[in-house]
Amino acid sequence: MISPQAFTVRHLILAAVLLLAAAIALWSPATLGPTGGVTLAIVLVTLGLWATALVPGYFASLLLFSSVLIAGLQPAPLVFSGFASAAVWLIISGFVIGAAVNATGLDGRLAGVIAPFLTRSYPRLIGGLMLASMILGFLMPSSVGRAVVMVPIGMALADRCGFAKGSNGRIGIAAILAIGCNMPSFAILPSNIPNMVLAGSAETILGIHFTYTDYLLLHYPVLGIVKSTLTVALVLALFPAQVGDPLGTVAVSAATGKSGQGKVIGILILTLIFWMTDSLHGINSAWIGLGAAVLLLAPGIDVVGPQAFRQSIDFGLLLFVAGALALGALVGASGLGSRLGAFLTSVLPLAPGNDAANFFSLTFLSFVTSMFTTVPSAPAVLTPMTGDLATLTGYGATTVLMTQVVGFSTVLFPYQVGPLVVAMQLSGEKLDHLVRVTVPLALITLVVLVPIDFLWWKLLGWL
Repeated sequence: MISPQAFTVRHLILAAVLLLAAAIALWSPATLGPTGGVTLAIVLVTLGLWATALVPGYFASLLLFSSVLIAGLQPAPLVFSGFASAAVWLIISGFVIGAAVNATGLDGRLAGVIAPFLTRSYPRLIGGLMLASMILGFLMPSSVGRAVVMVPIGMALADRCGFAKGSNGRIGIAAILAIGCNMPSFAILPSNIPNMVLAGSAETILGIHFTYTDYLLLHYPVLGIVKSTLTVALVLALFPAQVGDPLGTVAVSAATGKSGQGKVIGILILTLIFWMTDSLHGINSAWIGLGAAVLLLAPGIDVVGPQAFRQSIDFGLLLFVAGALALGALVGASGLGSRLGAFLTSVLPLAPGNDAANFFSLTFLSFVTSMFTTVPSAPAVLTPMTGDLATLTGYGATTVLMTQVVGFSTVLFPYQVGPLVVAMQLSGEKLDHLVRVTVPLALITLVVLVPIDFLWWKLLGWL
């Protein structure tokens, strides 16, 4: 039983969500259909549990799975489609790669190489890690892959700087790497899954092809550079710290002498080469990561043993990510996504010639949709509506599609983007700490960066 002292704002939010869900389930609007109300209620409860984090994420996913299946709302193949997703297997391979880097002490060695450049001050450390993550976004097409490479190094740097687990400095490093390995890549076309879903949907449904350069020029100045700079400032303000002894501890120094580092370096270099050249060979980044995991687990190589493998895999996180992917599939298959889009379109001030209101409205449409469907599913829900939205706004179809990026890259809660959750899990720090950054970052983006982006689009002639 929850004591009055323990009853927080999160409990109030969740209670309101549960009451709303119950009302919708019991008095379902006719427009939702016979099962739409129950489906919407389950979606709202799941989102409420994830957003408030009052229960573990895996519990909310299991509740989602069981509720949908027991109620007979969708078939099992759709409910469990997340487990067949490349994203889940990329996460599994990421855990194995992270275990190999940690077990061999390679993270400590790499941290030792870059420590003299970054550990002279805390702002230099946070800014340098963000810059490194941004650069890696141009080289690696996977947000999880970037996190797998950067987070162990960042945590080793935290050790060298004297930042204990749960300290501001360590949380700051974890937060900047989680965001840095993911957020700037929204502005680079082939660098994350939502972008590719958008590009694939646009080409398949509308016959529109995005060019790398145009996409980069349109989005990276604001969503990449300005937003990353703002993120650094937020992390420094929210998690202030002072760098301790940059020479590191005895434990870290000793770790650099462990065997197997050469094998891991060789496999990582090979993996990076395949990740960086995916446009040439066409192999999914998840399958490349899976191949790397197999090599690291192979008995003859002996880098990650059975015990290390068992310790590296977080099944609860896999359930959470599979649940997030299933939620998007559920919203799409049930028609809730299209209904949500249609409703928002009907109430938003869309009119030809009203460029500012149109831009902000389309951005808000994408932002809200991504909260209900999770970010990877938002383009699949919104892209079929492009023709109608173009008619309502007077924009070209490509312009309408590009506004999606501004909206779904504005992430309010970490559950919307699986790689954010994975990165924090790899760091060993609580996901709650990341919410302290994503919420104000999203609000500042909507209030400040979206108007700046509007002016940038005007300057480029997109509006």
